[in-house]
Amino acid sequence: MGMDRDRTLAQLGTLRPVEFHILLSLAGGERHGYGIMQDAKARGEAVPDIGTLYRALARLLDQGWIETVDAGSPEVDERRKHYRLTALGLRVAKAEARRLDLLTRAARLGGLLKKEAK
Repeated sequence: MGMDRDRTLAQLGTLRPVEFHILLSLAGGERHGYGIMQDAKARGEAVPDIGTLYRALARLLDQGWIETVDAGSPEVDERRKHYRLTALGLRVAKAEARRLDLLTRAARLGGLLKKEAK
């Protein structure tokens, strides 16, 4: 069954960059929308505008790749929705990371990128 699941993930095609960056951010733990934007900025990525971010969050929620979390902590601003990866979302994120890694390796072999130092 694991092989079928991996094949299904591979058939998803590529993710939009904003979707991958959301999944990547949530791989580090629960975050709210602004926290996701700050995490992308800290990684040196282009920060999506708020509308793009929230449309992507809605798509990821619909796909079942992320879910909302009731923070329940007194330190957390209850007006903000917090998100976390689902098990499926983690598998999707890992599949996309592998796909990007293979493309990067191909770009190195093809001379588009410098070869890695050994």
